[in-house]
Amino acid sequence: MLMDSKETSREKMGKIGKNPSFFASVKHALDGIGIILKEEKNMRSHALFGLIPLLSAWFFGASPMEWIVIIFCIFLVIIMEFLNTIFENVVDLVTDYEYHPLAKKAKDIAAGAVLVTAFFAILIAAIIFLPKFLELYYKLI
Repeated sequence: MLMDSKETSREKMGKIGKNPSFFASVKHALDGIGIILKEEKNMRSHALFGLIPLLSAWFFGASPMEWIVIIFCIFLVIIMEFLNTIFENVVDLVTDYEYHPLAKKAKDIAAGAVLVTAFFAILIAAIIFLPKFLELYYKLI
């Protein structure tokens, strides 16, 4: 009996299109990145806003550790936006786009996680760049 359930699971996995190779997996991952960039305005905004600290780090000659922290923060915000989009799509799939208070709660919490992560990234950027901007400002006046 137990053997039958495993075979059924394998058959089901074959029907849903299990990736036949590593390259197929990469192609699907790239498709996902393309979809989120095309369909999610917030993701495009996060990507654009992520350029500001990168350009600032280059301009001020950030240390290797500052580069690591800045890049980490940028990717953390982007990853959270991916997760938020996943939650929104799964909730929409499950609810068939019908309003439900728990669906709203799940979506709001996921969006809140992105917002908290973005505030974290802004705080880190302020810690790194505010002294550098102030030093430049006092040199110029």
